[in-house]
Amino acid sequence: MLRHHPLRSGALGAVSLLVTTALLTSCSSGTQGATTLDKDADVTLTWWTGQADQAQTILTGLAEEFEQEHPNVTIEVSSGAPSTEDLLQKLSSSFAGGTYPDISYAFGSWASELAESERTLDITDQVSDPAVGWEEFSGAARATAQPTGEATIGFPAVVDNISLIYNKTVFDAAGVEYPTEDWTWDDFRAAAKELTDPATTTYGYGYSVSGSEETTWQFWPHLWQNGGEILDESGTQATFDSEAGVEALTLLRDMAVEDESVYLDQTDTKFGQIFASDQIGMITSGPWSLYDLQTAGTEYGVVPLPGTDGDHTTISGADLWVLFDHQDANREYWAYEFTKWLTDPEQDVRWNVAYGNLPLRESEIDSPEFQEQVEAMPGLDVMAANSANATIPRPTLPGYVNLSEAIGTAISEVLQGQGEPAEALERAADEATAALADK
Repeated sequence: MLRHHPLRSGALGAVSLLVTTALLTSCSSGTQGATTLDKDADVTLTWWTGQADQAQTILTGLAEEFEQEHPNVTIEVSSGAPSTEDLLQKLSSSFAGGTYPDISYAFGSWASELAESERTLDITDQVSDPAVGWEEFSGAARATAQPTGEATIGFPAVVDNISLIYNKTVFDAAGVEYPTEDWTWDDFRAAAKELTDPATTTYGYGYSVSGSEETTWQFWPHLWQNGGEILDESGTQATFDSEAGVEALTLLRDMAVEDESVYLDQTDTKFGQIFASDQIGMITSGPWSLYDLQTAGTEYGVVPLPGTDGDHTTISGADLWVLFDHQDANREYWAYEFTKWLTDPEQDVRWNVAYGNLPLRESEIDSPEFQEQVEAMPGLDVMAANSANATIPRPTLPGYVNLSEAIGTAISEVLQGQGEPAEALERAADEATAALADK
């Protein structure tokens, strides 16, 4: 369980047996628990963190602190599975045997399947209390926690987003002015072209053409900023082949094919390494890249994504602490209270911020703990503020894996000069819609 970023990790890991398993075993959750709340009763909660090493140590310490403050509460803490990716399969198996936890880490891409399992709690009423500060979480994070648009199944656990990271050495060598927070995509394209130098094998921008989720999620902000949507309101029809989508892909195609200013990465990993070695001028990435850049000694800067008509929408990968229903009023109460406490700013600066993740809430940006991290990894503050631009959630429905593969393949082909944007997106949308109908 190495440090990961939610935008990519787990995006393609969902399996489709959760709902079936839960429905087939709807009566197997064990003995009926307390029907009337007794806040002083002894309670044991099971918490699957999905973490290891330093992260697990931090979270275990916080659980112990909560137990000291509430002596009647015992929290059994474990990673839950050999790796975070294995948690969904483990949850499915535990539903069948009635051994599922009270709280579990979950990739945001699993949210819809977990909500449909009929095992999750709905905490919508509780988080509507102004004292919870629910509105302090980003719009994308809140939407991920409410995957069906109705029930709220947990709290945000980890959030991040992508920003524009630029290589100051490459910009200085080309005599190009650094990007600003007001940049448009036209500014971005022009700079990428100026930065490109075939003589030194230097590119203005790096983009993945592996066809994976890395390819796909880099495209969504372009679509959203142009006013496009991934799906229709019913969630059954892919709509990314709209005029907005075609315009967005045409921009990238023109940069890659006409300007030849884009390093096209077949591996998902090389463009970051080449950027760090001063041969790519710009990448769009998140906080997980900053540690590597600091280690490499790369001179870099960070600004929000270039925008369209002042819209700088980014994409956020929000993972969750999902709460599960054991038909026990006492366990439900304390599972909620612990998770709310864990995600309060006072605790989050000792978890996400201490670990190098972005803070969950905007109010933490001015904390001494976060400012210390910013000193170690400059640009982290820009990425934290950029959470305000994460207003649209990535779909969490089970068919997303097939949708992502369809459009990822189309983007890759077009950027390599093997197709036209309109035709490629139309074909991908047809494939995605057919896949959604199979779910």
